Amino acid sequence: MFNLNLKDRVILITGGSDGLGFASAKLLSEQGAKLAMCGRRRDYLKEKADIIREETQNEVLDIQCDVTKADECKNLVEQTISHFKSIDVLVNNAGTSAASGFENITDQNWEDDINLKLMAAVRLCRLVLPIMKANNYGSIINAAIGGGKAPNAGSLPTSVTRAAGINLTKSLSNEFAPYNIRVNAICIGLIKSAQWERRAGNSDVNQLYEEMSKRVPMGKVGEEIDYANLVAFLSSNRSAYITGTAINVDGGLCPVV
Repeated sequence: MFNLNLKDRVILITGGSDGLGFASAKLLSEQGAKLAMCGRRRDYLKEKADIIREETQNEVLDIQCDVTKADECKNLVEQTISHFKSIDVLVNNAGTSAASGFENITDQNWEDDINLKLMAAVRLCRLVLPIMKANNYGSIINAAIGGGKAPNAGSLPTSVTRAAGINLTKSLSNEFAPYNIRVNAICIGLIKSAQWERRAGNSDVNQLYEEMSKRVPMGKVGEEIDYANLVAFLSSNRSAYITGTAINVDGGLCPVV
């Protein structure tokens, strides 16, 4: 395994108990990071954290947290600092797919999506940035999608909230670069995950992936590790001169670089 030198780096990842978040959390721990991971389901979160602890023999702090709630975000950061004394990397990974036509979306749908995908990142960045400034070091990674750059029809409200997240990424990267804090976004394309398995229902998910692959220039959907690899890279000093970017991980799907 290529060593990214993440040993003893303290990394906080939201939505770390499932899908792309879990794949990333596991890889970060394999690379030696001290990990704080959160999710909404207490028992499920502990179960997934135990898997990582057993496989990597590294320290994993699992904290129940709903990132749509400001007080729980505050508790998440406070517990992480109390346990590890610092936070070097924040991965704002929590989120879910929400895509429909404009006329079908209620005010509540808009508010819920903004709260989950934009305001959660705002809250957590606000909480960790003073710590990173004091250390004169940090990396923040925000999950986004290619639709945040080039939205398709029927992709609301997610495409709007992800576009705001990309704007937040660039704004923060400019403001906090003097403190050696890097801020980047990962624009996720069509990647295999539990989300697609749920969407397939009783149908064969592999058939769904086959159909999805036809839309991708590389002719295939991505694997969870494709996202996790980039999370690990952006968490490391191998990416020390990269900031303010929104990197597509989509096999060439997004028409915008």
